[in-house]
Amino acid sequence: MEPKTPSLPFNDPAGAFIRDRHVALDGAASGPLSGLSFAVKDVFHIAGQRTGFGSPEWLASHEPATETALAVTRLLDAGARMAGKTHSDEMAYSLTGENVHYGTPLNSRAPDRIPGGSSNGSVAAVAAGLVDFAIGTDCGGSVRLPASYCGILGMRPTVDRVPLEGVIPFGPPFDVAGWFARDAAVLEAVGRVLLADDGAPPPSRRLLRAVDAFTLVDEAVADALAPAIERVAERVGTVAEVTVAPEGLGAWFETFRTLQAASIWANHGDWVAAVKPAFGPGVKERFEWAARLDPAEVAAAGKRHEAIRARIAELLGAGDVLCLPTSPRAAPLKNTPVDDIEVRYRHQAMHLLCIAGLGGLAQISLPLAKIDGLPLGLSLVGPRGSDLQLLGLARMLAP
Repeated sequence: MEPKTPSLPFNDPAGAFIRDRHVALDGAASGPLSGLSFAVKDVFHIAGQRTGFGSPEWLASHEPATETALAVTRLLDAGARMAGKTHSDEMAYSLTGENVHYGTPLNSRAPDRIPGGSSNGSVAAVAAGLVDFAIGTDCGGSVRLPASYCGILGMRPTVDRVPLEGVIPFGPPFDVAGWFARDAAVLEAVGRVLLADDGAPPPSRRLLRAVDAFTLVDEAVADALAPAIERVAERVGTVAEVTVAPEGLGAWFETFRTLQAASIWANHGDWVAAVKPAFGPGVKERFEWAARLDPAEVAAAGKRHEAIRARIAELLGAGDVLCLPTSPRAAPLKNTPVDDIEVRYRHQAMHLLCIAGLGGLAQISLPLAKIDGLPLGLSLVGPRGSDLQLLGLARMLAP
């Protein structure tokens, strides 16, 4: 399938799509996704095109891709049409959606607020109704958090379930390719293609309410999510309360943060040192911190990670579903000061988002709540391999 002539042949009021490097691809004549359109985060390679990674310096210093990402190929082969590539946060190292070089796509559900990142263009395109679904990547929360901020569905699959061949690596072993949709049936159909799994979704047998996760958020957030939890409980049946991290989710976040940064620096540190890119606020400081990490500290975090994975395996069995807030609050206003974004939004959100990352778990954010009229997602987390279980449960919960 040859890329079409670069241009943007449709209106993009959300500012989600890349205009100067536009590429579109037709899908197969028929398939399970026939008639659906999708967008692709600019970290997935398209043969013959440059991949920008949210950075003009990266774009200028890398040659066009020779192959198209396998995840994109699966979607095209299933009959979906690729409408274009979408913006990413700079080097995908942010959760805001505010790229100092390329701007901020519109959060159409809350226009004065950020869409979330790093899959900012993909979430904005779906929320605005420009495409039926979109793919992004999620290492620290870059599908789940934007889905909550923009009031749509967002799926982070089990690690290694969706192929990452042809995707710029960010922070292995936490990287996954995830996807967004407005409709739960579409989300499930896309999942079956990306997961290459047409089996029957297994039933959910127990809903676990993460007490320590809800303790981290304001009472108003917990209250806003309570009716959504009741809806899930009606579908699952048995409900229990659990403490996910006996040593505290703050300790889990620090473990994740250290290992993620070490992996990012291992992948991209040589390029950063050679090119010396002019990173934007927040991204600049995170790369500087990653460059200074002590190997002994990273090794200690690796030991803690082993214990965390053992705890998660003990906690979540087959058929279990853990519920928790996707985000500690609704999306912040555009141009919120960087210090506030880092502490009140990014760091606090990562206390919740790191659970699935550390465990390599499947997680879905459902747009089942609002607070002060703003979207607020409820997350369901399952053990490794529970992807179809979560997608099926989401479909049953759809209004």
